[in-house]
Amino acid sequence: MSRVEAQHPSITLKLSGHLAVIEPDRFTPGSFNLIVDGTPQSHVNVDHPDELFFEYVQRIGHVIDLIGEVGEPITAVHLGAGALTLPRYVEATRPGSRQQVVELESDLIDFVRAQLPWDKRAQLRVRHGDAREVLGKLPAGLHGSVDLVVVDIFSGARTPAHVTSREFYELAGPLLSPRGVVVVNVADGPGLAFARAQAATLSAVFDHVLGLAETQVLKGRRFGNIVFVAAHTPIDLSWVSRLLAGGPHPSKVVEGAELRQFMASALVTTDATATPSPLPGRTVFQIGN
Repeated sequence: MSRVEAQHPSITLKLSGHLAVIEPDRFTPGSFNLIVDGTPQSHVNVDHPDELFFEYVQRIGHVIDLIGEVGEPITAVHLGAGALTLPRYVEATRPGSRQQVVELESDLIDFVRAQLPWDKRAQLRVRHGDAREVLGKLPAGLHGSVDLVVVDIFSGARTPAHVTSREFYELAGPLLSPRGVVVVNVADGPGLAFARAQAATLSAVFDHVLGLAETQVLKGRRFGNIVFVAAHTPIDLSWVSRLLAGGPHPSKVVEGAELRQFMASALVTTDATATPSPLPGRTVFQIGN
């Protein structure tokens, strides 16, 4: 048994073989990190699930806050579970929301449920399986009624290729309600070739797209996360200033002509051309034992 396994709850996931470990946050009582294959995937404040820690997750939280009226229940589909940070956030800030969570690693869900149980009052359904396969089989009643689709899918430190293509996003499009948005977490580094292609791909499926990230990441100067927001209907322009004001700082919203310039000559990703997201260096996200 490794030192990590001896110190903290852990499980070797049957499907991927990755080691999943839950470690307490030394600086925030009641908070925990889920680390999979050495990569921090989720941070959960069990006592205060409305408090988000990772920068990109905070940005997604700001997007969620702008859907409809404050505190109004929404219908959400989360592709990629982790420790269910965002489903917990939705339930805490919008009680009564209907949520579906899709996760390939069934034993990860069981592990998280045992170690970091969530509010039993939450209307939260977990569906086990590949995100793309499950997305194509969701009940017809969800079509046209989903306010939020979160795409935050990682196997270890990389997003699998088959959930980055135009064909994949075309499965998400029909789910959206008139106010619905798809929020995609994209991790990329200098050059931003993967992120630019994702922006082009989302723009091929949705009429309205914007990107949100820390300024140095958007300039391609360091590895990090870009949150893309896509919708069939116009995104309220007041969102831009409110997303910027929400932080973390410094941040930037890229949309309109600036987004078109960001995409430049990037090609739309298809099933035939899709590749996994780039692998970060161990010093970026990963934690040594």
